[in-house]
Amino acid sequence: MANPTVVFVPGLRDHVAEHWQSLLQERLPGSVCVPRLGKAVVSLPAWVEALDATIASVPGPVLLVAHSAGVPITVHWACTHTADVAGALLATPPDLDVPLPAGYPTRETLAQNGWMPVPDAPLPFRSTVVASTNDSLASFGRVEHFARQWKSAFINAGAVGHLNPASGFGEWPQAIDLLRTLGVEVAEPATR
Repeated sequence: MANPTVVFVPGLRDHVAEHWQSLLQERLPGSVCVPRLGKAVVSLPAWVEALDATIASVPGPVLLVAHSAGVPITVHWACTHTADVAGALLATPPDLDVPLPAGYPTRETLAQNGWMPVPDAPLPFRSTVVASTNDSLASFGRVEHFARQWKSAFINAGAVGHLNPASGFGEWPQAIDLLRTLGVEVAEPATR
């Protein structure tokens, strides 16, 4: 099998240069990112369509790297679309069944825009779910529950918050090891 093209699936945010997904994309020549539709676009079908179009734009197998809201986007996509997916790294999915903190869409807004229910069927490709023990958007137990439903490997990343710059991540070195486990060659950073 050819080395898969990494497709980054961001959450509901604009581009953040210091986010681990942005930094990792810089290290992976040929990787692509689903266009960031921004916080103003809450329509799940629009995000799923953007993911599908991105996957269709690259040759060969893909490996999906999703964070936050990118995880339910990926899971919803997997229920209604097919493609040559080598695997998925699903980091810190939010729990949409409970109210999210201020600044995030309300549960009602998410429901009206197609986010719920989050599919609970096994994913049709191998996957790894990463959980934080102190994520403000989902309890550790809830993320472990998602992993069981999706038949995903489960990784306890420790107390990493929501695994974003606000939680102190920037670089997330564990992502490189997890991608290598899923079959992606990641070059060592150039020395300066």
